[in-house]
Amino acid sequence: MKKSTIWILGVVMGLSFLGLLYLQVKYIEIMVKDRNEQFDAAVKRSLYQVSKNIEYDETRRWLEEDVKETEMKGLSAGSTENIVQQKGYSIATPDGSISAFEFKTMTNRPSSLPKAVISSKHGMNTIPQTSRTLTEALKKRYVYQRWLLDEVAVQILYRASDKPIEERVDFRKLDSHLKSEFINGGINIPYHFSVIDRNGREVYRCPDWEDKGSEYSFVQTLFNNDPLARMSMVKVHFPAKKDFIFDSINFMIPSMVFTIVLLITFIFTIYSVFRQKKLTEMKNDFINNMTHEFKTPISTISLAAQMLKDPSIGKSPQMFQHISSVINDETKRLRFQVEKVLQMSMFDRQKATLKMKEIDMNDLINGVVNTFTLKVERYNGKITSHLDAQDPIVFGDEMHITNVIFNLMDNAVKYKKPDEELTLDIRTWNESGKLMISVQDNGIGIKKENLKKIFEKFYRVHTGNLHDVKGFGLGLAYVKKIITDHKGTIRAESDVNVGTKFIIALPLLKH
Repeated sequence: MKKSTIWILGVVMGLSFLGLLYLQVKYIEIMVKDRNEQFDAAVKRSLYQVSKNIEYDETRRWLEEDVKETEMKGLSAGSTENIVQQKGYSIATPDGSISAFEFKTMTNRPSSLPKAVISSKHGMNTIPQTSRTLTEALKKRYVYQRWLLDEVAVQILYRASDKPIEERVDFRKLDSHLKSEFINGGINIPYHFSVIDRNGREVYRCPDWEDKGSEYSFVQTLFNNDPLARMSMVKVHFPAKKDFIFDSINFMIPSMVFTIVLLITFIFTIYSVFRQKKLTEMKNDFINNMTHEFKTPISTISLAAQMLKDPSIGKSPQMFQHISSVINDETKRLRFQVEKVLQMSMFDRQKATLKMKEIDMNDLINGVVNTFTLKVERYNGKITSHLDAQDPIVFGDEMHITNVIFNLMDNAVKYKKPDEELTLDIRTWNESGKLMISVQDNGIGIKKENLKKIFEKFYRVHTGNLHDVKGFGLGLAYVKKIITDHKGTIRAESDVNVGTKFIIALPLLKH
């Protein structure tokens, strides 16, 4: 499958998953908003009904007090003409007439209709006459009841709001009303409430009060008919409101989690596909480079072997020596390339064993520089060293550390500018318990986008049409592996057409 096709499929699938995830998030947001609105509406309805219940309670108390007061006055008068039967009294109505009346208060006691009394006086009347008498008595009783309610209503309007809220409201009954109305509204979670009087002073707070959730409270006027300046309020908040809202939508969480898991799996799959494709390309490049690297020495050895078959070569010791030298050099070159591949394979499998010992890096680098000077001078270049480290002792494998320095210098030669003399500078210095080593050249440099990839296996920086730079792309990967195994770090700084600088940090022996 082409890379562009994979990209298109990946983008389409990724956008589909992101779109699905976005829709789920928006749906959850809408559900949370709706649940909040439903919760708020239910609380407001419940609080409004609580205020009505409180008003009913107060009205009932006024009626009971007024009836008791009237009963006491009737009893104190001691007049037999006010008594028509047990619990019945003759009351002066607003029109001045006298009405036989049995009071019915707003209590749980069952009411009873007036009973007909059979006496010598009533015995002479007929049943229709008796019925008309009872009907007139009920009418007069209704008129009085209505007049009594009107009188109580006027008293409530003019006198009730003057009383302190503590005398008008039973706080325990208020708590009971709140609990029952919240349950009726489907809100069965803990709540806390306080009562604020007309002066804005908190006169009551529930015994189990806590401040959690009080930043969002519901406020309801207790007596809606009171003057504005005398209104008292009840203030309620729910500490577990967020949990209550979340519990109502938590069924959406698993689907959202599954979508995220699928999205992560898809991203990992796409990443694996591209990585596999990249590794395949790198493998192909490696095989091509290896074929080229092996083909040259093999061809040279084959040609030299054919020349040795020529009888004239045996007659010329000098030519024989030259051909033998060529075969020997190309064999070493071939063996070096094979060892390089096998070496990286061993390091990948973590089977390589480092022979650690104390190493004076100034001495080691100085030896490598002396050996490498001839190669640099062959390109009309020069190599300088400034080994300024006061403490150059590290603990490491001398052979592998030597190969690291050699590989970095060899890269400088490979990637030098063709029209400019090579300048190579090696430095050492100490820095906070570490030995610092830098290898700097004035070569073609490396682009910023390629700089972070140069330590990957088989990766080779593209050099355009330049084909004289050979290798497998294993040198810097090997360098990185060796430095890491020595608990050190390596980084590169480079600018195109300016040069490259590799900086190595190794822990000192005493640290």
